[in-house]
Amino acid sequence: MNASMGTGADPGPVCGPVIAVPATMADVPALARVHAACFAPDQQWDVPAFDTLLMMPGVALGVVMAQMQAAGPPVVAGFIMVRHVVDEAEILTLAVDPAFRRRGLARALLSWMGDMAARQGISRLFLEVGVGNSAAQAAYHNAGFGEVGRRRGYYPDGSDARVMARDVMPAMETGAADTELAS
Repeated sequence: MNASMGTGADPGPVCGPVIAVPATMADVPALARVHAACFAPDQQWDVPAFDTLLMMPGVALGVVMAQMQAAGPPVVAGFIMVRHVVDEAEILTLAVDPAFRRRGLARALLSWMGDMAARQGISRLFLEVGVGNSAAQAAYHNAGFGEVGRRRGYYPDGSDARVMARDVMPAMETGAADTELAS
């Protein structure tokens, strides 16, 4: 799994609410741009990689749109991709554009993913995160994930990954399709 939620330069205020919503195929070029901004060249996913992943059964993708300026158009500022099989799901990647970090976007994405998982009857979520990525580990810990194992030599550079998991609470009948987090 790829996870990039480190500290970034202070971009100033994000205008308006931060809302995580399901992504569409039209978002794929922006997803590839964000992924390239967040990961080392040997870990970046391009448009064809996203297209391939999105064709796999059980893959769900959420995005957060945000604005840098009140008059500016909203842009894809981050995303999360999850794959589920039966009653378990794995976060394949989560990325927040460095220009939008430290604004609650990763939290909104993780909340959206948890809500989506609960609605689909998923009971447990898993992910892998680099042992050196303390910012992502802290965000996952704050979202209820705990370490359950380690994958030695998991990443292309030979570094290890921590395997983290959390149980999913059953869905509440709220009817809400999106997760909103005030900025």
